[in-house]
Amino acid sequence: MTQAPTPTADTVRRLVRSLLKDASSGAGPDVRPVVESAEPATWWVGSRHVLCLAPDREAALRQRRELRLRDLVRPHVPVAVPTSVAHGEWAPGLTYTLDALLPGGSAREHDVSAVGEADLAGLLTGLREVPARQAETLGVPRTAPRSLEARRRAAGNAAELLGAADEFDPGRLNQFGLPAAAQLVAQAGTAVLVHHGLTGDHLVVSADGRVRGVLGWADAVVGDPAEDIAGLALAVGSPAAVRAATLAGYGARPCLRGLWLARCDAVIRLAERLGGRGTTPLPELRLQLRHAWEAILLERVTELRPGEGEE
Repeated sequence: MTQAPTPTADTVRRLVRSLLKDASSGAGPDVRPVVESAEPATWWVGSRHVLCLAPDREAALRQRRELRLRDLVRPHVPVAVPTSVAHGEWAPGLTYTLDALLPGGSAREHDVSAVGEADLAGLLTGLREVPARQAETLGVPRTAPRSLEARRRAAGNAAELLGAADEFDPGRLNQFGLPAAAQLVAQAGTAVLVHHGLTGDHLVVSADGRVRGVLGWADAVVGDPAEDIAGLALAVGSPAAVRAATLAGYGARPCLRGLWLARCDAVIRLAERLGGRGTTPLPELRLQLRHAWEAILLERVTELRPGEGEE
């Protein structure tokens, strides 16, 4: 099997010179990796573009799908979706896309305002309106909902480890027992297009707290909308996530399901990182834990009848 080439600054400069007219002469714009690593795949190109290089054939397949999906999603959502200035192959079988940079910071840098929550509500509403079958014809996979009960059990074990490390009070999980998990099973027929990566880095937030754009569409699936509610809870806090989902027309069940997915995920991921697994920085995981465990009024809902609280 042929080893994929390693992208370097020279590789990126040569590619950029061939793509940008104003870079055809001279040194061209400054290029630097977004994240320092042995094989960086995403590069800042000057102050107006970002270049994403697929490092392997699987990533290339996902990137081609993402480009088509962004065009499908764009008319349905009120926030900006990245636009590709140029795309093609940077090595045999390995794709790239040069995207126009969306102005703004991230949800780590700026808090989301009340108006920003309305932007998130519009995003969730728009995702639900994207024709799921059309997304699947582009290659977007359909995934089954995760078992909240299995996640609850795993979180219980992880919480004991965090308790021993003085990172978390395991007793906080007691409010989420087996009956509550059973009530929050995902209901049939509720699958929608799910971004599946609404992290702080993927939310473009302006200094005034508006959500101006959403990045990172490569992991989108057709599946459980509670996954995006959970992602928002980790990124911007549970109260803001639930308020946005409620504005988008989601009822108590998907909101509470997303809340508890986020809480279990946060506990499990921090325990795994403390155990030497994963690469996410500990401060980020601790922030996600705090965000997920922020209290919300909706938690007072203790019983859902069949069909209640769906939308």
